[in-house]
Amino acid sequence: MLRGRAARLAHDLELEPHPEGGYFREVFRSRVQVSPADGRGRRAALTTIEFLLPEAAVSRWHQVDSDEVWHFYEGAPLELWMLSPDLAGLRRHLLGPSEIGGRYHQTVPAGWWQGARGTGDYSLVGCTVGPGFDFADFRLAADVPAVAERMRQRHPAAAVLL
Repeated sequence: MLRGRAARLAHDLELEPHPEGGYFREVFRSRVQVSPADGRGRRAALTTIEFLLPEAAVSRWHQVDSDEVWHFYEGAPLELWMLSPDLAGLRRHLLGPSEIGGRYHQTVPAGWWQGARGTGDYSLVGCTVGPGFDFADFRLAADVPAVAERMRQRHPAAAVLL
């Protein structure tokens, strides 16, 4: 249930539920088309969404076949977790004000697993993907049982994002 500023943002920004968790709206899709070298077909050169994680919501572990840049806008700092494609290297970044040691943006390389959670009432971020986002290039770890099980075994603290 959205409350307070999070409810206001969801309404004002016309956000909808996202399959990975939270709420989003695409705000830009480039008219320029590119053909990625990996053969997945033509994609918009760049896409951007606004993404809201209200209190207790998470962005579940997912993988995107393009580079993704997360941008912090407002609210509580956001923990962005990244896991290498081989599930060996786990990293945690804090997106938020520099005064608390946060970063205002963080890039997740193509093919890396990623997940996030807020640290307070809500976190409003943006995500820019290039080549542009397409749901055909998106996987939830929970939908790949072998990956989900390896995540649980190797990184039990990060399993909360499954």
